[in-house]
Amino acid sequence: MAHFAKLDKNNIVLEVNVVNNNVLDPNNEEASGIAFLIELFGEGSNWKQTSYNAGIRKNYAGVGFTYDEGRNAFIPPKPIEGSWLLDEDSCLWVENVVPS
Repeated sequence: MAHFAKLDKNNIVLEVNVVNNNVLDPNNEEASGIAFLIELFGEGSNWKQTSYNAGIRKNYAGVGFTYDEGRNAFIPPKPIEGSWLLDEDSCLWVENVVPS
């Protein structure tokens, strides 16, 4: 099974869908999965593969995450409270602790 995130025009994740391996080309899993989803949901839908084990795109996509094309990563929403910095390696938010 492979997981794919549906993105809006601003690359915000709207939903994540599972595609069964029997419709995937093992030599080109992402392209075949996207083709299947476009056939199912219609032209104009935008999809990116995501992975539970962070094997691709740094983080497993969730609703509200942003897909950053430059980093080729899914980034969770920034926490509201506190001062946060994006860790470039993990693409996760870390609290910016100011030394006293």
